Amino acid sequence: MADFAFNIAKGRPIQLAINVDTNDPTNSAFLLVLYEAMEAQATLQDRDDKAAIDAVGGNTVATFTGYALKTLVDTDVSTSLDDTNNWYNADFADQQWTATSGNATVSAILYYDADTGAGTDANVVPLFHWDFAHTPNGGTVTAQPAAEGFVRST
Repeated sequence: MADFAFNIAKGRPIQLAINVDTNDPTNSAFLLVLYEAMEAQATLQDRDDKAAIDAVGGNTVATFTGYALKTLVDTDVSTSLDDTNNWYNADFADQQWTATSGNATVSAILYYDADTGAGTDANVVPLFHWDFAHTPNGGTVTAQPAAEGFVRST
């Protein structure tokens, strides 16, 4: 599978990153979820919420020891407008899981949750899928966005 943006998210990542970065709306956040198995990209990219993704038997959330989904809030996310180069970047801090062991991962999905204090997974929008192949070996697992950030709008 390849790295891709979900259809429902196309054209939205920078604004959603600004929402998280400025904490507007209050309690908005990104969720970073690792998966052990994923359905085919052609089907997956059409899914519109976390509940729909997780309901498919072939999509298995990570279960390795030391794993928990990461909630990325305003202090974890940064956005920057660059008028010199004519782009807008969004980034998040590297995320780590320590003392890991167990099943391997194949994918990471970044979701947007407009209100972490209310709602359900049906309100959580998938933004990006990344290939994330890793076999936990007792050490630290690190999810690191690209040097320029997880998204750049030009």
